[in-house]
Formats: sequence, structure tokens, C-alpha cells
Amino acid sequence: MLEEIRDLGFDHAELSHGIRLSLLPGVLTAVENGVIKISSLHNFCPLPIGINHASPNIFKFTSTDPRERENAYKHTLKTLEIAERVKATLVVLHMGCVEMKDFTDKLLEMVEQGQKDTPKYEKICLEAQEKREHRKEKHQYHAYEMLGRIEEQATMRGIRLGIENREALEEIPFESDFHFFFKEFKSPTICYWHDTGHAQIKENLGFIDHVIHLESMADRLAGFHIHDVRFPGHDHCPPGTGSIAFPSLARFVTPEHIKVFELGPGLPKEDVLAGVQFIKRLWGNE
Repeated sequence: MLEEIRDLGFDHAELSHGIRLSLLPGVLTAVENGVIKISSLHNFCPLPIGINHASPNIFKFTSTDPRERENAYKHTLKTLEIAERVKATLVVLHMGCVEMKDFTDKLLEMVEQGQKDTPKYEKICLEAQEKREHRKEKHQYHAYEMLGRIEEQATMRGIRLGIENREALEEIPFESDFHFFFKEFKSPTICYWHDTGHAQIKENLGFIDHVIHLESMADRLAGFHIHDVRFPGHDHCPPGTGSIAFPSLARFVTPEHIKVFELGPGLPKEDVLAGVQFIKRLWGNE
């Protein structure tokens, strides 16, 4: 797996939340032999025993069940231990969610049908916002307490924690809460991780302006998951094939940022390379 990534021209890779435990010895051997370097990990990595597919939300920091929160903590520590072992400098985290029905898919369906500028769409958006605000306090409390514990462990290891923006309306921090979140967590260990696809979906739903949101997070920005979105919500497409205005994001990108291409697994090699070259022309080679 890592040799294939290297042969595409990459000298670094992210170990994502789909790495099964059985793959780990080979990954560690490849890293030790200099096949490739590891830039970052995405929690939970490796997958918990018994889970055979990517499940970044299987244990939530926001859960009201203390056993689930402890499982989230335990498996996040395992991710940090692997990150330290492979000399990765950052772990990407999902913070969790508010318990409520899924509004995101319904709204995406309405946008696709051309119903965004309708009273019904506006009513559903308002209902989603009211429900998540009404229910967020206890979930946010659990998540912040958990992150404080994880922050201590990450700081000891010299690993940063990248808090990822999410596309689902019920996942935290909400787009309107990021500033308050980073006032709460001022340590340089805690940073912002920008997923271009998630941000574009939120823009397509009418909840953010992609460029303004990224600009507001620029001072805490550590890196990117890079992929494009075919309107309104089909993500993990090669950059340059969807609706994201990548040129308008370029001014927020620096050589120090980690840049991870997070593309669909079924893409042909040629499409992957074309997407990478598209970004390099716009953002530079660093």
C-alpha cells in the first residue's frame, strides 16, 4: 500500500482511520525501511479490534455513555502511540456530535432538486439550527473534557491535534462555534484542520462561505484534507473536477501546512495525478 503511494510520487502519507490492525506490522516495517514518511494519522488508527471498515465516529467524545467515552480515549491514545512511533507530527480528530436526526442528507437532496431558495428549505435549516443549539451543552461538555485529557497526552509526545471541520450539521464544533472553541483551547497543541470537501458542502447548504471560514481559521491552521466536490455533496473527487474554487484558497496556504489528498479509492491513477498537479499549479509544490 505505502509503496504504491510512494510510486505515485509522494514522499509522505497519512495513516487514515481505515488501517486494520493486521496491516500495522507491514506499515511499521515500511516506515522503518524508509519506503515513505508519515505526516499525520487520522483517529482511530489502527481500527479497533472487530471493526473492519473505516469508522472514525465509532466511539464519540460527545457520548453520554461513559464507557463509550473511555473507549474513545483508549483508542485515541493508541493512535497517539502509533503516531509517536512513526514520527508523525499531527493526529486529525473528529470531536463528536449532538444526538439528533440527520438533517444534512435531506437538505443536500433538496439542494440537488433546486429547492434551496424555498420556504420549506429555510424552515428545515432553522429547525436543524434550533435543535442542535438546544441539545449541544451536555455533548459539548463531554467532548471538551475528553479533549483536555487527550491534549495532555499529545503535548507529552510533541504531537499536535488537528480538529477537523465536518460536513454533517450535528457534528461539533458547529461552524458558528469554532472561534469560541479555540478561545477555550489556546494551547498550540490544539489546531485547526481544514477539509476542503466538508467546507464546500457546508457552503453548498448555505451554512458558511468557504473562503471566509478558512480565512477566520488561518491563524490556527495546521493542514488540509484536499478533495473536490461535485455539486452539491459528492466529495472525494480529484481537485479541479468539482465546484471548489481552489484558487481563492491559495492565499491561506503556506509551505508549513500539511497537505493530504483524500481521494476516492476507486479513482484511476491518471485522475489522481491530474488532481495533484492541479493543486501544485495553484498552491505551489511545497
